[in-house]
Amino acid sequence: MVVESQGKQKKLLSREDESRPIASKEQNSYLAEGIVDHQSTQIAPSSLLQPFSPELEKDRANKFNSLKEILVSHLGQPFYSDNGFILYQGDATDFLSKLSHSDIKIDLTVTSPPYNIGKEYERVLSINDYVDWCANWLGQIYQITQDNGAFWLNVGYLEVPEKGLCVPIPYLLWDKSPFYLLQEIVWKYGAGVSTKNRLSPRNEKWLFYLKNCQEYTFNLDNIRDPNVKYPNQKKNGKYRCNPLGKNPSDVWEVPKVTTGEKRSSKERTGHPAQFPLAIVERIIQASSNPVEIILDPFAGSCSTGIAALGLGRIFVGFEIRQDYCEIAAERFKRFKKERSNTYIQGSLF
Repeated sequence: MVVESQGKQKKLLSREDESRPIASKEQNSYLAEGIVDHQSTQIAPSSLLQPFSPELEKDRANKFNSLKEILVSHLGQPFYSDNGFILYQGDATDFLSKLSHSDIKIDLTVTSPPYNIGKEYERVLSINDYVDWCANWLGQIYQITQDNGAFWLNVGYLEVPEKGLCVPIPYLLWDKSPFYLLQEIVWKYGAGVSTKNRLSPRNEKWLFYLKNCQEYTFNLDNIRDPNVKYPNQKKNGKYRCNPLGKNPSDVWEVPKVTTGEKRSSKERTGHPAQFPLAIVERIIQASSNPVEIILDPFAGSCSTGIAALGLGRIFVGFEIRQDYCEIAAERFKRFKKERSNTYIQGSLF
């Protein structure tokens, strides 16, 4: 992400998720065994390429058309939109503020803001300014979230002078979010930076927030690992286990989207911090239902959008950089083509 300063307004440009394929049945066996597969063979997991029923397609199209009309009236014309996918170029806090004056409510937000560590797509703020900036958009997202909605936030670490080299960002934000923090998920990605004077970092965190801790969407059966069915207890002398598979737990072993001449993932785009489709797929399956609205205010290359579209949801994204918007639009077109090819191939058998 990049930060732009305009007077007192500070704007951080997008840090996105890191793209790699999560819980398709073929991949689950690898994940369960801790095997890191660096070779993606398609633009998206096969689970995101399946056809929808005509009824779902019709319902999504009708809802999307109504949603787009409202969005245009409050936010103006989007950078790109098509078939349940709408992307705006501009500052997230500006768009979130305008959304708060509409009747639109978001079912699920999935995002990864800039970490404020000086990567190529961001400029570093002071710690206090960064925390204030985060507190602002956290409150804005809360305001536009459905009462039973959820918010998943991917955050890492940053250096706090004289306090720590790797201070978890959640430590700085714990009292800044109006959401209820239900759980912290550890994303264990395997490969990472090698160090000599400390242990090598190999994980990031996902924070699972709720608007209402008494009533919220959580579809556990949708994200069970079908290849691991541990027996839990005996009944009448026989072991019992859930026939749908194992609860994936709060540690997710998912490799990063890879780069390099000989091992670059087919998912890889020109975004420098792309997170795996597999991660977002699991989150969206767990915390939303078909035709619901998914938001990513720091959209980057739109991994959240691709996963949302592949699961029959509607995606709204904000991204401040034009080059990343162009990457996201092109990625959507390739994904749409891949889905069409899958339909055609499937109809031949």
